[in-house]
Amino acid sequence: MNGGAGHLTVLLDEAIEALAVRPDRTYVDCTFGRGGHSRAILARLCPTGRLIALDRDAQAIAAGREIVDMRLTLIHAPFSRLSEVLRGLSVRSVAGVLLDLGVSTPQLDEGQRGFSFRIDAPLDMRMDPSQGEPLADWLARASEKEIARVVRDYGEERFAHAVAKAIVAARDRGPVATTRQLAAIVEKAVRTREPGRHPATRTFQALRIHTNRELEELSLVLPQALEALEAGGRVVAISFHSLEDRIVKRFMREASQPAGVPAKLPLRASEMPQPRARLACKATKPGAREIARNPRARSAVMRAIEKLR
Repeated sequence: MNGGAGHLTVLLDEAIEALAVRPDRTYVDCTFGRGGHSRAILARLCPTGRLIALDRDAQAIAAGREIVDMRLTLIHAPFSRLSEVLRGLSVRSVAGVLLDLGVSTPQLDEGQRGFSFRIDAPLDMRMDPSQGEPLADWLARASEKEIARVVRDYGEERFAHAVAKAIVAARDRGPVATTRQLAAIVEKAVRTREPGRHPATRTFQALRIHTNRELEELSLVLPQALEALEAGGRVVAISFHSLEDRIVKRFMREASQPAGVPAKLPLRASEMPQPRARLACKATKPGAREIARNPRARSAVMRAIEKLR
């Protein structure tokens, strides 16, 4: 199953299995995209089940209107507002929350969004164009130090200083306003390239993460998702780069350990406080067949946690 509009849903079967969908319960798809995971969840729900799907991208919500199903509620909102959304719908708890992180194929392939250096377009990169600041505006005013920090911290780019210096030098000659223009600047600044990857890949990833506050959003939603669960409910998260996965892994590990116990305090097992959750499965990656069908899946990692009573 795919999500429509040419989008191939990553780890579809694995994510639905990890959610352990119960037909009569309520679930949240925090990243509707083009609806691949949502359709699979709906297929497993009975008439009294319910799915709430969020997306900060208005185009994704518009695409979701094609699904005519009374069990589905679509909400245009960033997933950092999960608790607020559930309160507004008078939903006290849910049986599962799914997070399919990163950028979607339609966002990459639609030229005017400015996410990809393969299509010349205005430098925007906002997942929700009605909120925040276009990337071109930020690049026009950010200091060389700020740009270098973003490219280094969010793109793990070892030539971050050279990239920032080149961007600042280029904007002194005129605005850096298009994707191809930025890609050309970065290509000259990155002295070596990884096999099969464009030299601007890491920089574009970093600037997209910064523009959309992706890591901040993730850090905000994870505790809300766990809090929203009923006992036995699960949070499933699919990450696409190490920075996302690090946040997910740390959160799930800490939630699955007893809180507030000093490391060397002698306690019997029966005296240990109950952790909030348990790890529901091992870290899962796409198999060779899925990667061959969808190369963009190669970096995906899925983790899941289950709330305890």
